[in-house]
Amino acid sequence: MYKPAETTEERKRPPPVKVLSGQLRTAESRGTADGDGCLIRRVGGRSLPVSLVWMQGTVLEVQPERNTVMLMDETGAFAVQGVNNIPRGKPCLAQGKYVMVMGFIVAASPEPVIRAVKMADLSELAGLHRRMWKLEVEELQRVLA
Repeated sequence: MYKPAETTEERKRPPPVKVLSGQLRTAESRGTADGDGCLIRRVGGRSLPVSLVWMQGTVLEVQPERNTVMLMDETGAFAVQGVNNIPRGKPCLAQGKYVMVMGFIVAASPEPVIRAVKMADLSELAGLHRRMWKLEVEELQRVLA
């Protein structure tokens, strides 16, 4: 089976890190250039560098004219930009849906802003996903640090 060669940029890109919006709100900047990401304080107190994140939350507000959606996780609200450009992302854009988003950190504070590269609707099993999310975040961060 043919597998296209990865570009240098694709090889350097780290996998997404599962984070809570509250962790981004208190994060430290890693540099001045866009896309440098930030250092989050993980459970246990040590810092973890992140630029590509995986977040989950409930849709609070859809702002199609601004290409943005507001989400809320258990630690606060955050904005997701670029939602009109996500393939199959439209079904996620309804108030009350529970969704996951992967994207790059645009801003960490005062309100986290993510530029989406992928979104998926998790509403069908929202109760399970909500209960497990914080545990998933803690476990992945424990493994990565």
